[in-house]
Amino acid sequence: MQKYMIERDVPGAGAMSDLEAREAAKNSNSALAQLAPRVQWQQSHVAGEKIFCIYLAEDEVAIREHSELSGIPITAIYPVDRVMDPASAKS
Repeated sequence: MQKYMIERDVPGAGAMSDLEAREAAKNSNSALAQLAPRVQWQQSHVAGEKIFCIYLAEDEVAIREHSELSGIPITAIYPVDRVMDPASAKS
């Protein structure tokens, strides 16, 4: 499966309450259950008015289906070519 970074413009995302965040995660999980094993959600990062999500998926179509089922919009989908971290500096 390919790793993807999903960019989502979500007004007020950074100000979501814990309850709102739980409900969004529940909607996402419900959609994932319908699409399994074609798409998997790894994690999301909320920053201001945006949410950046990491998914494993067979293709972008599966990610777009997840968006439709969950009601969570997509601004852009980026295939991840490489993951880098501090350990990347070691040979």
